[in-house]
Amino acid sequence: MYRRVDITEDAVRILDALKERHGDLMFHQSGGCCDGSSPMCLEKGDLLLNENDVWLGTVHGCEFFMSKDQFEYWKHTHLLVDITKGRGSSFSLEIPMGVRFVIKSRMFKPEELEDLQPIKHGEEFID
Repeated sequence: MYRRVDITEDAVRILDALKERHGDLMFHQSGGCCDGSSPMCLEKGDLLLNENDVWLGTVHGCEFFMSKDQFEYWKHTHLLVDITKGRGSSFSLEIPMGVRFVIKSRMFKPEELEDLQPIKHGEEFID
C-alpha cells in the first residue's frame, strides 16, 4: 500500500525538536495562497477538525489532515513534507525557529493509484 504523505529526514529533525517542546503534534495542509498553502504544524487538538477535513495519513507520529475540497484537487498527488529556511507568516510551530515546512509533490504513478492508503473522513475510511 502506498502512502499519500511522507516526510524528509531534515523535516523529521525539526519535528523532533518541536515534539520535545510541545508534545503531540499534527499537520493541516491549508488551502490558502502564499504562506497559507504551507502545511501548518500545530499541537494536537489546537485546530478543531470537522466534516470538511480528511485524514491523509501519519508522518513521524503526527496525523496529517487536509480540507476535503482541497483533497479533491490533490487526490492524485503524493505529498512530501520538507523544511526550508525562512520565516513564514502562519501559526505553525516551526516559524520562530527561522524555518518553515513546505510541501513537495508529484503525481502518483498508475501502479500507486491502484494501491493507495485510504483516507479517513470523520470516522470512515474511504478509498
